[in-house]
Amino acid sequence: MKLVTTDVVLPCLNEAGALPWVLERVPAGWRAIVVDNGSTDGSAAVARELGATVVCEERRGFGAACHAGLLAAEADIVCFCDCDASLDPGLLVPFVRAVADGEADLVLGRRRPAVRGAFPAHARAGNLALSWMLRRRTGLRLHDLGPLRAASREGLLGLGLTDRRSGYPLQMVVRAADAGWRVREEDVPYLPRTGKSKVTGTWRGTWQAVHDMRRVLGEAGGAR
Repeated sequence: MKLVTTDVVLPCLNEAGALPWVLERVPAGWRAIVVDNGSTDGSAAVARELGATVVCEERRGFGAACHAGLLAAEADIVCFCDCDASLDPGLLVPFVRAVADGEADLVLGRRRPAVRGAFPAHARAGNLALSWMLRRRTGLRLHDLGPLRAASREGLLGLGLTDRRSGYPLQMVVRAADAGWRVREEDVPYLPRTGKSKVTGTWRGTWQAVHDMRRVLGEAGGAR
């Protein structure tokens, strides 16, 4: 693998209980950027105590937090990972290797439940619907639009991402496809999250996220 620097963006909303597990697993030499999106449980203080760089994003929304982290990043490669202990950031090592070696432009983690119940039925259903719509829109044969991913910082900034809600992860993939990026998917074990999901914890939350993402899929090809 070429010598590159790596930042990991960790959007955070009341994840004080999960942060120690997550930050302990960030690979040595990588910078953890915890983006606090209005936590009331002391998450920001916990992250600072554990050595993470903390960015505060007052505008609520998953996309707002992710993009604030991207703008704060300075490394060659930027990774994204949920901050709820459902995914091990150490799994990103081969993702970074693929991007650094020029084998892929964007690597996504396809979540595979490590234990029964880790991936609720409503979340799986929403994911399947979005994967089908994405295939129709871009031709990409992906199975998941999960949060674990890696790409070059320069490339991500060049995509001109504008969504600041649940559509952010999908918009990244759609615009990457429109730009001709090589997108790869790798299986990753998915664990039961710590705490309650802010997006897909219920059927209602899941389908609100799907609604946001359908709006992203309605973008004209190559729109900026």
